[in-house]
Amino acid sequence: MKRFLLTIAVAIGVAQVKSPQQILHAPVPENVWKSATELPNIDFTGLTPDQKLSVLKLLREESCTCGCGMKMAQCRMQDPKCAFSKMSANAAVASVKSGKTPDEMRKAALAENHLKTLEDLVKIPIEGAPSKGPIGAKITLVEFSDFQCPFCSIAAVNLDQLLRAHPADIRLVYKQYPIALVHKSADLAARASLAANQQGKFWPLHDLMFNNHDKLSRQNILAWAMRLNMDMAKFTKDMDSQETENIVLRNIAEGDDIGVLGTPTVFLNGHRYNGELTVADLGKVIDQELKK
Repeated sequence: MKRFLLTIAVAIGVAQVKSPQQILHAPVPENVWKSATELPNIDFTGLTPDQKLSVLKLLREESCTCGCGMKMAQCRMQDPKCAFSKMSANAAVASVKSGKTPDEMRKAALAENHLKTLEDLVKIPIEGAPSKGPIGAKITLVEFSDFQCPFCSIAAVNLDQLLRAHPADIRLVYKQYPIALVHKSADLAARASLAANQQGKFWPLHDLMFNNHDKLSRQNILAWAMRLNMDMAKFTKDMDSQETENIVLRNIAEGDDIGVLGTPTVFLNGHRYNGELTVADLGKVIDQELKK
């Protein structure tokens, strides 16, 4: 069974944690993934039998670059949502199709730079989620985030700068993805933010919590809610309600369904963004999309 994976991807500023919803599946027997001739979401169309065999041999021998400890073929079958094994396998297929040698195919599959800047389109439910910016904006950014994540606190500042630079062109939608495995107050903060949203105070509390991401506690959150002049009886009731917790769990499940591996993860018009969440890097991609 796949172990909990915790890796800090400093280069792109993402805390990557595969959640229990993603990894607690029944183990795929070794004889099954070692003999499988088809793998989830991998298109072998156009390969000769020998080419396909060479790709499958590689995927059965090499470990997945996500760090799960499984072979790529095993990871594809055990965790079909893993973006890393999918990208590695597709890179191997593309390499063979273009006539590359087995060594070149292996290098392509193991390379760290084969993730596309914007991945294929996925559907993300955003109805009712906190947002700011015009509904009809040309660019909709959907952010899966964790209030206790230090990388998310940096991303929040950068995303705000981008919205200020493009006030008529960008809408930001916030989706909850607390990683309780490593951030003990993240779920509490997620519920607090949704309670604040009920009183039109999501973004002020959002800013306060990210500015104090290392000081999150029930006592502090209640103090910040009072500072924002909230109805405290309603705020506390909403924060502690099962309905609010269900929204958080639904957000996490929705993130898992589209391959969110950690926080912060940003989707641009439904396409997962695989670059640095800096004003410069994401700003370039936004500028390119606005020109289309």
